[in-house]
Amino acid sequence: MTAPLPETLAPPSRRRIAAPRHPLVWIGGALVLLQVAAALLAPWIAPDDPLAQHVIRRMKGPSAAAWLGTDQFGRDVLSRILYGYRASLAASASAVLLALVIGGSLGVAAALRGGWLDRAGMRLMDILFAFPIILLAIGIVAMLGPGATTTALAIGVVYIPVFARLLRGPALVVAGSQYVLGARAIGAGEGRVLLRHVLPNLASVILVQASLSLSTAILVEASLSFLGLGTQPPTPSLGRMLAEARGYLLLSPWDSIFSGLAILLASFGFNLLGDGLRDALDPRLRGAG
Repeated sequence: MTAPLPETLAPPSRRRIAAPRHPLVWIGGALVLLQVAAALLAPWIAPDDPLAQHVIRRMKGPSAAAWLGTDQFGRDVLSRILYGYRASLAASASAVLLALVIGGSLGVAAALRGGWLDRAGMRLMDILFAFPIILLAIGIVAMLGPGATTTALAIGVVYIPVFARLLRGPALVVAGSQYVLGARAIGAGEGRVLLRHVLPNLASVILVQASLSLSTAILVEASLSFLGLGTQPPTPSLGRMLAEARGYLLLSPWDSIFSGLAILLASFGFNLLGDGLRDALDPRLRGAG
């Protein structure tokens, strides 16, 4: 999925962005806020220590004592999911922020400066695009070693070309618009043009793509953790929980079911939010449906 092109027919000060009345924005936003709140408040709302082992209640189903059951070590599944959200969201958000800063800066600079920077930067992005996302992330983690920090770095590197190529196109359109040419004609410097005209016009593109990228970054982080390359034990991680529980599916499927559902809801929430923001902010779709 790609973010919408910005509306460049008028300066950003005169452009009116319609309020996001689309239901996808509210549903996706509610899911995201609920999960972020659960992750931030995990130390206070978790019913048990996520690392505490209770051997006498191993692999129990949902009950009043453990709402989502327990795993093979007797650890509370709900508590581990809440703390797993912290690890997954922190790694995914850090990765997308890194990709946005580096990739977005490169894309905008290539559009505004052109020349050798544009040609060399975009050819480098083409090389990174040639690698499958998971394989490139696995290769980076294999070189740097497993862990939450290296996972975030690997996912960020994977998404750098996405933001670079995505922002370069709209930045080229904005750079060639009449009000930018007029601003340069009266002596506005590159910094003023960038801050007053280019970045405000790219805000909707950045917002939508960041939401959609967070959706897939959560899946990549969970995949790396499932393979043992992401967040390392004993820190709870949703992908790691799913990997540890797969050997006990016939005895107690609850850990697998609920950890997989947590990954699904996290990715689904950001995906809905991104789709809703795209529909709400795209000038070609305003007023439709």
